[in-house]
Amino acid sequence: MQHGVIYGMEPRGLPLSETILPQHLQRLGYRTHLVGKWHLGHYKKEYLPLNRGWWWWTFACRFESHTGFWTGRIDMYDHTSMEHNTWGTDFRRGMQVAHDLFGKYATDVFTDEAIKVITAHNKSEPLFLMVTHSAVHSGNPNEFIRAPDSEIDKFKHIENYQRRKFAAVLSKLDQSVGKVVESLHGAGMLQDTIILFTTDNGGPAAGFNDNAASNYPLRGVKATLWEGGVRGAGLLWSPLLQARARVASQLVHIVDWLPSLISAAGGDASLLQNIDGLDLWNELSKDQPSKRTSVLHNIDDKEGSAITMDNWKLHKGTSYKGAWDSWYGPAGRNGSYDLDAVYQGKVAAILSKMGLMPTREKAGLLRKAATLQCSSDPEVVCRPLEYPCLFDIRTDPCERINLASKNPQIVQRLLEELRIFNQSVVPPNNMPDDTRGDPKFWGRVFTNFGDYENNGSYLQCS
Repeated sequence: MQHGVIYGMEPRGLPLSETILPQHLQRLGYRTHLVGKWHLGHYKKEYLPLNRGWWWWTFACRFESHTGFWTGRIDMYDHTSMEHNTWGTDFRRGMQVAHDLFGKYATDVFTDEAIKVITAHNKSEPLFLMVTHSAVHSGNPNEFIRAPDSEIDKFKHIENYQRRKFAAVLSKLDQSVGKVVESLHGAGMLQDTIILFTTDNGGPAAGFNDNAASNYPLRGVKATLWEGGVRGAGLLWSPLLQARARVASQLVHIVDWLPSLISAAGGDASLLQNIDGLDLWNELSKDQPSKRTSVLHNIDDKEGSAITMDNWKLHKGTSYKGAWDSWYGPAGRNGSYDLDAVYQGKVAAILSKMGLMPTREKAGLLRKAATLQCSSDPEVVCRPLEYPCLFDIRTDPCERINLASKNPQIVQRLLEELRIFNQSVVPPNNMPDDTRGDPKFWGRVFTNFGDYENNGSYLQCS
């Protein structure tokens, strides 16, 4: 899984040799539901979510649970995906194309589906619900950022229209989170729930992917190895956490969530074989030092390599020939923070009833602690296409002061670590587009085209 995403006509997917989180949780008795984006391959049924852990058996009946899309992006209203000079509908309930949902805003669809799952769930059984929103991902080229006009109108104070629409998309996502939490509370499940809200990459800022995110004050954008591309914002909430209402300083990689959540669910993460993730549940719950001290961000001769060890981060090469190696705003710190709006929201009211809502003073301290500060020292230029760059990522998270010339031994040590990692790499499984997968041959629908044998021949009429 390297050198780019899985495209809708690619005959590949996440290797079937990999066991993913819902499959592990099924073995612990969990009922598993996926709502939203899949994007791990769909050209054959065995790669689809319904065959990768998002189903269960009850009384000899198989129940499948996925409402959402298979490819990398969709339009938020018509639910089509456009890529590589073609397009097709990509919205399903299970295997059935959900034509009846045409015109309904995708965030609202996913919210409603999540609430249905929660409402119908048998509380005597554990539940794993994963909601993978399309917001705030870029949509189709004709209009990359879409939100209801009534929502956009709430943000007229934002002059940049793309940023205004981005704020509206994010506002709808925020409302979705509130409604899901409200549903969990109404079902009597919230007091025994773990909520993980996270991202898989930094934001597409300043027009990258025609989007309007901001990673300020971090450097870079989505799909780069700068902190703006790899440092993700997240929230872990649960009454089960022993140390709550804090900003976590532990180093966590996305691969750590699998063993950590299995451990939190009562499983034995030590039995997991051949995984890169570490079980950090106790460290996160009790606010203890993380076992993770390093992160390999990527090894890629085409798009650059980067590694963090302790407080040091090394860049070797870069993506997009350095076109997105700068710092992109806006800061988003103009005006005052509306703390009243937070405490008047659905979630605040629920948490207050549970005795779990931090005080206003504590909320202000948390916001301050979560705000990154860049060094005011003069920038030391980094040109990673010419020579590796080195940063002290703890004191310089904004990657402004290149310390490579002052620390040649550390540079060589991290280059050696990259070399060692590189010895175990396997060839990427990227494939060229297969014309059999073109939606024009399937009623303008993206489908599991590899399950249909036709030797690649089609009757085309003109």
